[in-house]
Amino acid sequence: MTNLYKKITHFVFELSNLKKFKHCGTKFAGIKDPDSLAEHALRASQIAYILAKLEEADIGKCILMTLTHDNGEIRVGDQHKISRRYFDIKPFEHKAFADQTRNLPRKIGRPLVELHQEFEDQKTLESHIARDADILETAFQAKEYYDNGYKTAKLWIESVKKQLKTTSAKKILKEMEKTHFTEWLTS
Repeated sequence: MTNLYKKITHFVFELSNLKKFKHCGTKFAGIKDPDSLAEHALRASQIAYILAKLEEADIGKCILMTLTHDNGEIRVGDQHKISRRYFDIKPFEHKAFADQTRNLPRKIGRPLVELHQEFEDQKTLESHIARDADILETAFQAKEYYDNGYKTAKLWIESVKKQLKTTSAKKILKEMEKTHFTEWLTS
């Protein structure tokens, strides 16, 4: 039997693949080198912290949900909205996530599975914040692409606008839309 620390080590090595997988939907906007899932997760988790503070929610849950909810994509890939018209990869992503955490000690893996399910169920304030952070991050990425001349990236921003649930996320998106992505350099 593999020891506890070997199982944890395997899990952490698998996580490194988040750096290797690129978001695939943005390629339809002409983006040749989109951000990786790891880059997305990092900024989305920091947005989750901000939203959790603004919405007075459990910060740790929001961050961890946002940080880990895409882990299953390591095994099944990132599904873009066009392919989702024809099949839904979510059940396979759930199974992949469960398989990834199965060998972790229960006190480590079980909370991750519970948070993953809470994120998917979308019934709590924390799950709404985590989802808002996840999609708000894609809007920020799309705005950067848009400001660099990829005009079709505006479609992602419009899509996100329709999906946000929290007041804070909606206010941030509204401000983001009227701000050039490099404006922070001179502030």
